[in-house]
Amino acid sequence: MPCTKELQIDTKAPVMVTGATGYVAGVLISHLLDRGLTVHATARDPSKKDRIQYLQDKADESKGTIRFFAGDLLKEGSFDEAAKGCAVIFHTASPFAMSVKDADEDLLKPAVKGTENVLTTANKTPSVKRVVLTSSCVAIYNHACDLDDIPDGVWTEEVWNRTSTRLDNPYSLSKTMAEQKAWVVAGSQCQWKLVVINPGFVMGPGLKVHPSSESVHFAKQLLGMGSSLPAFPLPIVDVRDVADAHIAAAFIPEAAGRHITNGFNTDMVEVAQTIVENAKEAPLPKIMLWALAPLIGMTRTFVSKELGYKMNFDNSKAKDELGIDFYPLEKTMCDMHQQLVDNKAI
Repeated sequence: MPCTKELQIDTKAPVMVTGATGYVAGVLISHLLDRGLTVHATARDPSKKDRIQYLQDKADESKGTIRFFAGDLLKEGSFDEAAKGCAVIFHTASPFAMSVKDADEDLLKPAVKGTENVLTTANKTPSVKRVVLTSSCVAIYNHACDLDDIPDGVWTEEVWNRTSTRLDNPYSLSKTMAEQKAWVVAGSQCQWKLVVINPGFVMGPGLKVHPSSESVHFAKQLLGMGSSLPAFPLPIVDVRDVADAHIAAAFIPEAAGRHITNGFNTDMVEVAQTIVENAKEAPLPKIMLWALAPLIGMTRTFVSKELGYKMNFDNSKAKDELGIDFYPLEKTMCDMHQQLVDNKAI
């Protein structure tokens, strides 16, 4: 829900958003436009008007304006033109896929090199005073069982994911390495300040439906699994809260460091209960689900390290420093479900 803090926004200075056609970026851009800002939006190929028209349509009905620029994560200098005159860079662009053929080429290289390229552009652009990076809670943890090794049994901003590998959650590894790269680059200069947002698994209504997104895939999965589900733990956050956290990170002068932006420490059953009638925990015990895992598209390692554990993220910094008042879980899921129904996506 809307940020409760007073923001110091200069609408005369444009801002840049990378990965403009992404799920989080679309809602972020929408909120920026509603506040009267000029957004320099980057996409790999902005000449494909059909892919960006929904963003232009939003700008046309808003107080702000939007300009589109080409931006390639793997091409040095690709973001230089878009960044000219911008006071803030929101770096949201990064591949999100849970299953890939080549972890290095599909995830690690674009995430890490892309972050380095964007921040190199920030260094070359005197007008840039702040960079807001979209990281993730998976830069803090790898598996739910990791919580057993954390002091006080609570994940905070001081904790880093140190166990993901190219074979074990390569996406989590990519987010961890990209954020670490960002902090190294930020520490080598004094022109701009880095503030990081670490969202949980993002759900809720996008500016449009993104059929290929992992979030939409997950919602469809819940609806298709029937009433009995395994209680896999999940950190869930509304995409609208993630967008507002980015804006607060950019325009609250004292905002600093990492921010766990997680609305709920929950599990698959509780999430499903908001949109699936009679959803309940599957009667299968963990040992049986472990045995059946390969037959239902899961690994036994995943089952053993996730099922039976709880999420426990501390989101107090996002609440206190950024003023985020998180959407209720039911509101997040029901609004997303309704958007999918309205757009005949389910």
